[in-house]
Amino acid sequence: QVQLVESGGGLVQAGGSLRLSCAVSGRTFSNNGVGWFRQTPGKEREFLAAMTWGGGSTAYADSVKGRFTISRDNVKPTVYLQMNSLKSEDTAVYYCAARIFGLGRRASEYNYWGQGTQVTVSS
Repeated sequence: QVQLVESGGGLVQAGGSLRLSCAVSGRTFSNNGVGWFRQTPGKEREFLAAMTWGGGSTAYADSVKGRFTISRDNVKPTVYLQMNSLKSEDTAVYYCAARIFGLGRRASEYNYWGQGTQVTVSS
């Protein structure tokens, strides 16, 4: 069993940066996958970025490639999403998720979810 708790959301001006954190508890393995998604009202959860816990593989959505970076600290253990050059359309609830094996780009592929953290970008 894996538990995930996000933090770091808030209000930021367009063009600014935020770093989201996802504290991971429970047993993890190097080939477990962790990912970040976001959701706005009335829409499905959108894939943003993912990586294997061992750090060997990463994947990004085209919409955030070059602006967002996923990383992890194995010691804490925590997964991060560094978000730069934020736009008003990045406003959403952001979720951290974990899956048993490998990378995934669909929400249905993930087994564990955090409670979400709100990010609001003002224009």
